[in-house]
Amino acid sequence: MIDSNILKLYNAKSINVSRETLKALEDYSNAIISRNKRINLISKSTENSIKQRHIEDSAQIIDFVDKNDIKICTDLGSGAGLPGIVLGILMKPKKPLFKIIFYEKSYHKSLFLREMADKFSLNSEIHRKNIFGEKDLTTDVIISRAFKPLPIIFQIAKNNFKKFKYIILFLGKTGKTVIDNARENWNFDYEKKKSLTSNQSLIVKISNLKKKNV
Repeated sequence: MIDSNILKLYNAKSINVSRETLKALEDYSNAIISRNKRINLISKSTENSIKQRHIEDSAQIIDFVDKNDIKICTDLGSGAGLPGIVLGILMKPKKPLFKIIFYEKSYHKSLFLREMADKFSLNSEIHRKNIFGEKDLTTDVIISRAFKPLPIIFQIAKNNFKKFKYIILFLGKTGKTVIDNARENWNFDYEKKKSLTSNQSLIVKISNLKKKNV
């Protein structure tokens, strides 16, 4: 299993991924910075810290994704492809059929996603659509990073997906409060772990999501 030791990938001398995977992640980082000159993929202020702030941050959810019951991953509001492209690159050597589905309504960003998916030969679908207008979707896991607040993601899962197993989200320093507040309207189980790139953040994997009758 690939694990979150990948977070040491740019500094460690001995790591658990191939040189080809590291090269792909490096090429992806460079592509983001290059395209960022024309369209807003990431904040300009984070370009110099892209490896930790974006690539490693995205990679750390591999512990939740690299499981036998996860074969299809749907990335909402994909933007530059963080975390979907990163996950696709990491999973490709282990599970070539692992599939990433992207929903990004911006023409220019969806075009960038297509270019990256083709460049790294990822098993993918890129939909230039507003996720709120889609219905009866199916996936194994829904992932979202810096797209919408947790309550809205839950509503998307309930209203727009007919089948999913998990939701994986990146939460900030108020993450525990966000989870507690969500329990007022939803029943769910969850696993959590501290972010390895921010002491104040959490990664959560939600399962068994059901809306309460309130």
